[in-house]
Amino acid sequence: MEKFLKNAWYVGAWGTEVGRQNLLRRTLLNEPVVFFRQEDGTPVALADKCAHRHAPLSEGKLVGDNIQCPYHGLEYDASGDCVRVPGQSTIPPGCRVHSFPVVERYQWIWVWMGDPALANPDDIEDFHWMDAPGWRAKGERMHLKANYKLLIENLLELSHLSYVHAKTLGTDAVAEAQMNFDRGERHVTLTRWIMDSPVSSMFQKLGRFEVNEHVDRWQHITWTPPAFVRLDVGAAKAGTGAENGDRSQGFTMRNLNAITPETDKTTHYFWAQAHDFRTDEPWITDLLVANVHEAFLEDLWIIGLQQENIDAGTSPHRIDINHDGGGLQAIKTLEAMIAEEKIADAEAAKIAKVAEAARLLDGPIDVLVCSSGVGQRTAAVDTDQRWLAPPISVGAAIVARPVSRRMSAAKCVW
Repeated sequence: MEKFLKNAWYVGAWGTEVGRQNLLRRTLLNEPVVFFRQEDGTPVALADKCAHRHAPLSEGKLVGDNIQCPYHGLEYDASGDCVRVPGQSTIPPGCRVHSFPVVERYQWIWVWMGDPALANPDDIEDFHWMDAPGWRAKGERMHLKANYKLLIENLLELSHLSYVHAKTLGTDAVAEAQMNFDRGERHVTLTRWIMDSPVSSMFQKLGRFEVNEHVDRWQHITWTPPAFVRLDVGAAKAGTGAENGDRSQGFTMRNLNAITPETDKTTHYFWAQAHDFRTDEPWITDLLVANVHEAFLEDLWIIGLQQENIDAGTSPHRIDINHDGGGLQAIKTLEAMIAEEKIADAEAAKIAKVAEAARLLDGPIDVLVCSSGVGQRTAAVDTDQRWLAPPISVGAAIVARPVSRRMSAAKCVW
C-alpha cells in the first residue's frame, strides 16, 4: 500500500461543497472522511465510520451540531466523542471517531491527516491569490484515475504542452525551450522562458495580441510538499523587457494546484485559475477556466493511460530525459520526508508502548530492563512516563523484567 505524508495539510473540499443539507463523504489518503458544518458554519471532518458497527456516518443526518449514525442512531459531536446512544444512559468507553483538524482558507477546506497535536494552521500553503483584493479566481475539483505523483510530475514538466495541449495551451516552441530548476530543502522551483515565439490561441485572446504575433512567454513553477504546485505564467510582446521584469506589454496569471491522494491509484485534483488583469470582465475568468478545464481533461486522459500501462507491468523501468528534472527532484524530496515521518512514527510507537507497560506494571517505575535473549538494553521512565534515556531496539518480542519485588513481568513489543 502507498505510504503518504500524513503530518501535512491537504485540501479536502471546496468550501462550497460542504454544508448542512448534504453530508459530504470523501476518501483522503485511503481514509473515508465525512464533512459537514456546524450551525454557526464551522466546518467539521470526522472519520466516516461509526465506532459501533462501522456504518458510514455520511449516510446519516445532522442533529443540531451532532452527526447521527444511520444504522443505530448513535450521535457524535464535532470532537468525535459519542454523546448519545439510544436506549441507554451511559456511553461505552472508547466510543468515539477520529476528528481531523480543519481550517477554511482560500475558498478550500484544509484537513490535517496526521497527528492532531502537530497541526498548525500557520503551515497551510500560501494560495492568497484565491481571494486577494484585485484578483479574480475560479476553479474546480477533478478526479484522476492514477497515482498522485504522476500528476506532480506532469505539472513540473511543461514540455508536454506542445503535444498533449497542442490545440489549447501549447506551441512547438515550448518543448524546445530549456528549463532551469532549483531544489531547496522543502521546495523545487522551475523557470522557463520561451522567447520570440508565436502566440498560442488562448494567449492571443487574453493579451489582445494580433493573430500570429510573436511574444516572450514565461513559466515559473513552484512545488512544495506534499503536493502543491503554483504556476506564474504569462506573455508579453516580444522584446519589450518581460524577462527583465517589465510585463506591462502583456499579462500575468496564476495556475494554483492542490493535489490530494484519494487512494493508491486515484487522486483529487483541486485547481483554480487566478488573474489580476481585466478583472471587470467576468467572461475573461470564465474563458480561462473553460480553457484550463479542457487542457486538464487532456492531462487526465494521458496520465490515466500512463497508470494503466504501469499496472499492466509492460515496462520494467522508466527512462528519464532533461525535462524530467524538476519532477524527479520533487518526488525525491517527498519520499525522503515520508521516510523521515515513518521513522519518527516508529519511535513514537516505542515510547507509547513502554509508557503503557509502565502503566500496566503499576508504577512508579524507575527503570525497565528489556531483553530479547541476544542482548539487553535499558529504558528509563520517570513517574510521568517520560523518557530519561532513549530506547534501543533488540528484537521483536521483548520481556520487560521487574526491577522491584512488587512488579510483575510484562511483555513489551517494540
